[in-house]
Amino acid sequence: METLFTKIIERKIPAKIAYEDEKYIVIHDISPQAPVHVLVIPKRVIATLNDVKPEDAELVGGMHVLAAKVMASLGQKDYRAVFNCGAGAQQTVFHLHLHVLAGRPFTWPPG
Repeated sequence: METLFTKIIERKIPAKIAYEDEKYIVIHDISPQAPVHVLVIPKRVIATLNDVKPEDAELVGGMHVLAAKVMASLGQKDYRAVFNCGAGAQQTVFHLHLHVLAGRPFTWPPG
């Protein structure tokens, strides 16, 4: 399944890459909602959080471990990490990704 993110992974379209290894790519969001806003993306396509299977636990857990590593490398110790799941939650690319935002105070609910 080809997505915007697989096109980035395959270098068919450019992106500002913060980190990459054999399992993940981390890119800076093109429409940031905070001074620091990166997306942690597994290279294996899983459409939404609802499509995660028990055998994906290590991959999804690794997204959180990587988020902490990347944020530390960017000098951020306080951040928000969010999955949007489905169109009603404003997921626009149906390839699982974790939004990681920092650099400003956050409120709840977001706004």
